[in-house]
Formats: sequence, C-alpha cells, structure tokens
Amino acid sequence: MRSGWIEGVALRGLHFLDAENAHRVTVLALKAGLVSGGNTSADPRLATSFWDLEFPNPLGMAAGFDKNAEVPDALLNLGFGFTEVGSVTPRPQPGNPRPRVFRLPVDEGVINRYGFNNDGHAAMRKRLLSRKRNDGIVGINVGANKDASDRIADYVAGITEFADMASYFTVNISSPNTPGLRDLQARSALADLLQAVVSARDLCADKAERRVPLLLKIAPDVVDEDLKDIVEEVLEKSLDGLIVSNTTVGRDELAGTGPHQETGGLSGRPLFRKSTAVLARARKLAGPDLPIVGVGGIDSAETAWTKITAGADLLQLYSSLVFKGPALIGEILSGLADNLDHYGYASLREARDLNVDVWASEEI
Repeated sequence: MRSGWIEGVALRGLHFLDAENAHRVTVLALKAGLVSGGNTSADPRLATSFWDLEFPNPLGMAAGFDKNAEVPDALLNLGFGFTEVGSVTPRPQPGNPRPRVFRLPVDEGVINRYGFNNDGHAAMRKRLLSRKRNDGIVGINVGANKDASDRIADYVAGITEFADMASYFTVNISSPNTPGLRDLQARSALADLLQAVVSARDLCADKAERRVPLLLKIAPDVVDEDLKDIVEEVLEKSLDGLIVSNTTVGRDELAGTGPHQETGGLSGRPLFRKSTAVLARARKLAGPDLPIVGVGGIDSAETAWTKITAGADLLQLYSSLVFKGPALIGEILSGLADNLDHYGYASLREARDLNVDVWASEEI
C-alpha cells in the first residue's frame, strides 16, 4: 500500500514537469533503481514462444521510451516480457525542436514529434555491450537519418551493426515525424526495402549465429488497399512479423481541450480503436500463422485482452504508463490470467482472433 502511494505521488509530481523533462527524469530513476513495478511474476500460462525466443509474458515496452538503450534491463525488471529500444539511426541526430511532446490528460493521449532523436549506432552498441545481464528479450528498432541520401542503406546499416545482439529487429517506416518516411510503405519502395533488409539479415546469420527475426512496424493511417499491399509484401519477402501500429496523424478521437492540434503522432487511448481495427484487418489478410504485435491504446487488462481477440500474439504499450505508472504492467498481466480462468482457456492463443471479424469491420 505504501509503495503504491509513493508511486502515485511521484507520478503526479512528474506531471508538473514538461513532458520531455518528465520522460528524462523517469529514465534516470530507472537507471538508479528507484522505480518498481510491484509484483513482476506473471502467470506461467502467459508465457509464449515465437521464432527462437521464449517470452515469459506477452507484454512489452514499445520503442520510443528507451531510445538509446539506457535501461532495457530495468524495464524487464518491471515485469515486461520483452522491451524494444530505438528507433536508432546510423548517425546521431537531435530530432525536431522543442517543445515536441504534449500530454492530453482528458483524453489520456500523447502527441509527439520527436523526429528520431537518438545517439546513433555506436553509442547504442556500446551501451548494449555493457549490459550486466545477457538474458531477456531486447528488440532493436532501426530507422533512417532524416538527411540520409539512401534511406534503405541506413536500415541495412542498422541490421548489420546489431545482428549479433538484437533479439529481433523492427524496421520502422511508420513514424510521421521524419518527412517522407511513410512513403516507404508504398509497395514498390517497400519491396526494395524489405528485400534489402532480409538480405542483410541473412548475410549476418553466421555472425549472429541465428537468423534474427525481422518485423515491420506500420502506421494506423494506411487505407485498406495499401494495407493489402503491405501484408502481401511481408509474406512474399518472408518477414517474421508485423507490429500494428505506430502513432496516428488523425485527431478524430479527441474529446478534450489543450494542445490537441499540435503536429505529430498521436498515441495513447485515442489510438485504440483505429489501431485495433487495422490490427484485425492485417490479421485477416495475413492469415493465422504470421506473428503480429498489437500496439496502440493498451491501458488496462480489458484493452489488452481486446487486442488479443482482434488478432494480436504479443502486445506493447508506452503512453498509458504516462498516466497510470508502472503498476499497470502487473495489473494487465493479472487481468489476462483472470480472463484465462474466466473463459477456461489454457493459453492466450486460444483467445486470439475471437473478435477479429468484428474489429476488421470497424469503421475508421
């Protein structure tokens, strides 16, 4: 009880800070071991396997929080089943001018236009090499520098740089904050990109001593025809999975006042409906075998369960922690286990796709 009260006070205190400063304070607190997730032991029925990886539970930290791989192990210690660092670009870049992240308290959403601010490949590699533990699933989200003359080459460079240490790779072409990046979702450009990163991954198989799983992260703003093209390319190029979805440029779901018209990507609760509908449509297009990570608006056990029934195998969150704190991790995992009891399922896989048709028909 006392721990929860202290964390509640700390969370309210962070909201007195500028959103980006609050994020930095949180990272520093994690580094110092000052943040606890409470009960981090998940029900063993939540464990799952994909590729050559054993996930202790399906809930992960999404990319964007730990951009520079400063605290992957601290995040795993909070109870996450996996975490994803990045996006990381070959060369360091400062990102867009501040202010560039805005809380929407009434809507429990966040708008950001960071613009891939990060310390670059070399700095991230140094940090990952210095990890005190080598277990735990840490994915690496790779991107391209804003001023890159050859963006595909930047993605290939990320695969080559981290093939010996990434649990999996995410190819991020869906951030709205790097001009022209989402153009890589067009079929012809996407085909070239996927061919290049798959080839790079395969060439690194000896160094990595494995074929590192490759996932593609897409935007929730794709129209149905483009989504069909994307999924077909993913299947044709034998990628290992999809992440659905990144932030949205839409503002249709906002009810509150405040900085809701700031440019950038919207995440958090307002993203839930759109991202879940796109998830379900992607599942129907991909079929039952392609692993899909559901992201966007997960802020409770109920919304996590909904993502699974709409077609997700794994889950990621980030923005909801801004409003609910790290205790949310344990609450979601406990709630998922309770749902297994309630419905009499032995695993989450039995619940996957139960509502995929309903969500795939959702108007967005």
